[in-house]
Amino acid sequence: MACARLDQSNAGLFAVVADIARRFSAAVLGVAARQPSMHSAIMAVGPGEPPDRDLEKFRERAAAVEAEFRSALSKVENLHWRSQMTAGPPSQHIANDARGVDLIVAAAPTGERIFPPSLEIDVSDLLMRAGRPVLIAPAGAAGLKFTRALVCWKDSREARRAVVDAMPILQACKQVDVVELVDGRELEAARDRLADLGEWLRRHGVEASLLASPLNGTEAAQLAAIARDLDIDLIVAGAFGRSRLREWAFGGVTQDLLLNSDRCVFVSH
Repeated sequence: MACARLDQSNAGLFAVVADIARRFSAAVLGVAARQPSMHSAIMAVGPGEPPDRDLEKFRERAAAVEAEFRSALSKVENLHWRSQMTAGPPSQHIANDARGVDLIVAAAPTGERIFPPSLEIDVSDLLMRAGRPVLIAPAGAAGLKFTRALVCWKDSREARRAVVDAMPILQACKQVDVVELVDGRELEAARDRLADLGEWLRRHGVEASLLASPLNGTEAAQLAAIARDLDIDLIVAGAFGRSRLREWAFGGVTQDLLLNSDRCVFVSH
């Protein structure tokens, strides 16, 4: 599923989706949804029914984005498109539509906050509702190379879920690195955990380099430095928190890392 936005360019998102679709011969469902503004809702003719002008603007913009979607993914054989102005949160509508997909790909919103309040799709809320992993494409992404992935490991349910969900992509990558950042006193225990994980990955055809490293400073800064030094294409992490309270920690990959990352980030809850 490609979650298109109506308020910004989708070029980077569609480039990432195209690479994934080609690699896995996947069908792609493009979606766009928007909630009426408060003013529009107040002026609505009926409950949950936006005024004609607001709806007309939405349809015009959605049609333009659909044309962009079909052009960018013209080499993908199996394309579908859905757009809807919703009375409730767009993330709920999109989550319902995600019942038949394996992976949701969404663009990282621009601005100071990674998950700002929006009349369009709230990625954090979508991840909590959908029961599917979400791959967040950074602004200006040129695609996904499947060259090198970094798994940000914590011995948690969410991190385990993320690695399972990301398995097809990890198998497609030429190289996989797994890192766990811990207090220096926990290095030996972390190495034991990573050895178990490395053996499990090997049984699934993924040869991974494993690193337990002492945490120096913030997780976000250290992981960003590791991703930069290793020239990582994709970061894989577990997502923790309650979206309504926006209490988020991405298995060590925090909002600061996502905001400043020029790499794709695969998260599962």
